[in-house]
Amino acid sequence: MSHSYYNKQWGEAQAALVDILQQELPPEPAKPERDRLAAFQLLATMYIKYIQIFRKMEQSYDQVVHPQKRRVLRYVLDGLMGRILELKHEMVNLEYSEYHYFDDVLSDLKLTPNDVEIPIPKYFINERTKSLKEREKLLGQILAKIGPQDQDKETEELRMPLEEAMRLIQVHERARQGRLRAKFMREIRQQEERERNASKQGQSTLDPEVAVLRIQKIWKGFAQRRRTKRERDEEMMFIGMAPPPLPASTKNLPQSLAFKTEEQRRKVQDQHEQEFQQSLVTIKDKIRDTEGQDMKETMMDQIRQWFIECRDATGKFPDYPDEDDGGSAAIFRQKDPAELEREMKEKDDDKGKGKKDKKKDKKDKKKDKKGKKGKKGKGDDEEEEEGWKMAASNFVGAVNEGSDSYKAVWQTRDESENFSQKHDSELIKEDKRKEVEEEIRTQVDELMRTELKNLKSAVDRDKGKKKGKKSGKKKKKKKKSGKKGKKKKEKDLTPDRTIEDLYEELVTQGIIVRSPVTTLQDYTGEYSYLGTTLRQANIEPMPSLSDVRRLVTEFGILHLGSSAVHEKAPLTKSIVLAGPRGTGKKMLVHSICTETGANLFDLSATNIAGKYPGKDGLKMLMHLVFKVGRALQPSVIFVGDCERMFKKKVPKTDPTDPKRLKKELPKALKNIKGEDRLLLVGTSRCPFDAEMKPFVGCYQRIILIPRPDYASRHLLWRHLITKFGGTLSNLIDISSLSKVTDGYTPGHMVTAIQQVLTERRIQQLSKKPLQSVEFIAPLARIDPIYKEEEESFKGWYSKTPLGKKRAKAAQADEDDGGGGKGGKGKKGKKGKKGKKGKKKK
Repeated sequence: MSHSYYNKQWGEAQAALVDILQQELPPEPAKPERDRLAAFQLLATMYIKYIQIFRKMEQSYDQVVHPQKRRVLRYVLDGLMGRILELKHEMVNLEYSEYHYFDDVLSDLKLTPNDVEIPIPKYFINERTKSLKEREKLLGQILAKIGPQDQDKETEELRMPLEEAMRLIQVHERARQGRLRAKFMREIRQQEERERNASKQGQSTLDPEVAVLRIQKIWKGFAQRRRTKRERDEEMMFIGMAPPPLPASTKNLPQSLAFKTEEQRRKVQDQHEQEFQQSLVTIKDKIRDTEGQDMKETMMDQIRQWFIECRDATGKFPDYPDEDDGGSAAIFRQKDPAELEREMKEKDDDKGKGKKDKKKDKKDKKKDKKGKKGKKGKGDDEEEEEGWKMAASNFVGAVNEGSDSYKAVWQTRDESENFSQKHDSELIKEDKRKEVEEEIRTQVDELMRTELKNLKSAVDRDKGKKKGKKSGKKKKKKKKSGKKGKKKKEKDLTPDRTIEDLYEELVTQGIIVRSPVTTLQDYTGEYSYLGTTLRQANIEPMPSLSDVRRLVTEFGILHLGSSAVHEKAPLTKSIVLAGPRGTGKKMLVHSICTETGANLFDLSATNIAGKYPGKDGLKMLMHLVFKVGRALQPSVIFVGDCERMFKKKVPKTDPTDPKRLKKELPKALKNIKGEDRLLLVGTSRCPFDAEMKPFVGCYQRIILIPRPDYASRHLLWRHLITKFGGTLSNLIDISSLSKVTDGYTPGHMVTAIQQVLTERRIQQLSKKPLQSVEFIAPLARIDPIYKEEEESFKGWYSKTPLGKKRAKAAQADEDDGGGGKGGKGKKGKKGKKGKKGKKKK
């Protein structure tokens, strides 16, 4: 793609952003929405539109090479991410569910599910490549030191028993002898057959014409069958019933060429960024040398003129503004000397009226209290009738500001001469001129303060001393306020140790673990197309794997990836991934670390057993984890089988002591603030074994992972077979495989495919194509996830606070739909009137 393509795409996204900002910032405040479904439709539509804009902006930011354009794009991109998370938070509070379905909105907007897939910004990793490489190098060096000890433990664990080893050798030896015997017998049989054929033929030969006709018949039949098969395959591929064949070499594919172009553009980005940083320094020095002296003289003349004007107007020299107030920059924002005189007179007049005003204020307060007591009931009723209102946003202002800067600078800018898309020096001059002016202003302020001090001392030395004392007292007060803030900070248990030393200790203890490289795209799953339909029929659907992937992106990756988003967006401190075995919980944890470049701290009960014993040791462990996690953020704190921490009864034979972190971990979570990019991620197979209240109190968001549905299984089989080296042919019936494997999780499918697609089987694929029947035997050895287990997860989720709120809201909607609150009130009134009439008669 060219520069003009991405500039055009940016312009299209900006036009769509202007339209949605008009909806976000109306001239008059919007009326509250009483219908909950209508409010959700409004939120869902805005959410989808923001995602479409975000997709275009993310691609433009990834490929635009102009360094100044990239800064505007980054500012808007962070604002869009934050706004998407805010809208998600609003939908959760409105619908009382983490999962939302937009199939009806997508059909109205004529979009596909792929059009609203949230992309993960590539700058999360690309802009931290150096630091990530250094960290990986350090981790590798530490693991190399302790590697042999771990290898010895692994070899001891993997050592095979003697009987099993002897049985394995016997099986292989018998198989080898059987193959040799079969080979000898086949050769003997072939030799006998050749001798038999030779004796039958004798000296008789075919007529040449008959032989030619026979050869033609066989060849023409073979050629026609091959042609028919090729035409049938082409037709099946054309109608989408068969996948296209894989190319022999992927070098000349359009996708590979596009990836190469994107990588080349990223290299050009780095070159242009280096040139831009160099020009920032050179242009600033040039402006300081050429224009600095003139700026200094004009400022000094203006400030002296202000001295004289204030002296003439008030009869005394003014106080020079402090550095905290902006120095001499605050002078020209202040009012004229004549206006200052008027304010002084008004202050003198107000002193006389102050006593009368105090009495009036006391009377007004008493009246207000009485009025509030009388109007309490009315106010409550009005609040109930108000309905839903959109909460104030922390990101719409930033998005609007970025949009305005695009309109002011880049929308109508002529870049016909800037074909290579390098930096614009004129824009740099405008920014650096302001910086140079501020630097010179600080120098001028020092000179003019001394000059003003000399003038005051010459006119009135006594007053100058008193003012100097007062200003000194004020400064001391500010220092005291700073000391109070410092006392609230936590104690540092390791003040003399460096972060590298603490990092090495945690790695050697096995707390910091190397996360395998797995992207979120590897977690494949199909979109749920019937979610809204089922909810309208009051049937709560189970989420699809695509919904799980979306939630992990929103609650985990987007928060951790950007510090600007994490500080202002609704804070998510912890999430729990709950689902049966094999649903990919650990894979999602690793994908969060991979996509954000986060450190992985493993605080599972099995991992920390026997490490940092005692109360002091536990405090030290939590201190080290959170100190290193904050210093090297983003960081993910992982707790496997987290339900064991909140079990009612733990077996006495359990050596891991799973309740060890039950008190310390929630306390540490309370200290996480907006600037701390830390996330606690728990995984659980049996969340219903834990006590509900402390479990939900520790984990803020619950992501329920179900068994894959038919559509997801169909997609998984196709993806996994090709991933592990297999080829899809007509002999593999994916539809039947998907139907048969109902109840099997992605983990079960992976184990079955790995057992079938061995290295030897992959080499035989050209001669012996893969068949669906081969996967049945390994699947039969695995127990599936039955519906009863899935129903237990569903029942547990309905008992969570969010599930209970949703059930109450659904019940209220049913009552309203079937002649609820309003209908009951009317009927009641009519009934009362009828009874009164009977009594009168």
